[in-house]
This record gives sequence, C-alpha cells and structure tokens, in this order.
Amino acid sequence: MRDLPAINRIIKDAKDALKAAGSPQWQDGHPDQRTIINDITHHLSWALVIDKQVVGVATLLPGPEKSYQDLQGGTWNDDDNPYLTIHRVAINSQYQGQHLSTFLFSNLLTIGQERGYTNFRIDTHRLNKAMQAVAQKFDFQYRGTVNVEDQIDPARLAYELNLPTNSLPVEYHVNNDFMRPMVSRK
Repeated sequence: MRDLPAINRIIKDAKDALKAAGSPQWQDGHPDQRTIINDITHHLSWALVIDKQVVGVATLLPGPEKSYQDLQGGTWNDDDNPYLTIHRVAINSQYQGQHLSTFLFSNLLTIGQERGYTNFRIDTHRLNKAMQAVAQKFDFQYRGTVNVEDQIDPARLAYELNLPTNSLPVEYHVNNDFMRPMVSRK
C-alpha cells in the first residue's frame, strides 16, 4: 500500500485529463479509493515504475465480466476461453507523451500470457481517443458496445484481442524492475 498516494494522484490526473478532453468517463467518482485498494489487495493492480517512482497503473481483471455478457452491436470472437480485462489504465501526467501506455500495455499482455491467457478485453468511452489509439496499436478489434456502471454515461466501446495459443509447453517468468504487482505474494 506504500504506493497508494502516488496511484491516487495518477488516477486524479487521469480523471482531470478525461474531463478536459470532454469525456464523461471517470467523472462519476470511479474508480474510487475502495476500488483501487481492492485491486491492490487482490493482486489485480500493476504499477509501471521508472527510477523507483510509480508513473503508471493498470488493473488486470480475470473474466467473466458482468457488463461484457450483454455485448450490443456485435459479437465476441472468442467467448469460450478465459480472458483478462485491462481496466483503470492511467499514466502520471508528467510522463504524458512518452508512449508509456504502449510500454505498459505490452507488459500487461506479457503478464497475461505468463498466466496462461491469450484473450484480452478492454472498454472505453467513445470520447477517450487516447485509449482507443492504444487499443488499435495493439490490434484489439472493436466488437460492439457494453454498458458499465457509470452514473453519467454507461456506454463503452468494447474491444478484444485474441492472441494465438502456444501448443508447446512454455514457462514464462516476468522478472524486471519496471512492472510489479502492488502487493508482493509470499
């Protein structure tokens, strides 16, 4: 929990940036402190660290996700296999423009694959052009819309990435100092 103050600042900055861009995403109070602490204590939150400072954060949440069960205007390509949802992605405002979201996403996908997942999903508001650009950069495919818990505007664009499965038994180990779970597993 030592990184909680830094994460709170990053989330607040992201909320402010979304608001300035005209997006109602995250303007209803979410993600709130309770959600962030829950992500951390359940080993779902990941931090991007540069020079021992948390500069980015994201959540890898195993499905199924309730809001994804009612996809409108399309279909999921792979609704049979487990998936991870990437949520609550935010980069410190002082590091904006350095393509760290690309670095963060690359690491999140690696961590997911290390855990045996090849299917990933994200959702974002139609006005969140930055997240849509990251999704397109990683070849996430638009699948339709979902409704999330949001008091202002619950409609979200839904994306999916299906990576090829590796038929050979491969063991991966992520061992670096720039991505770490928020709570050490012992």
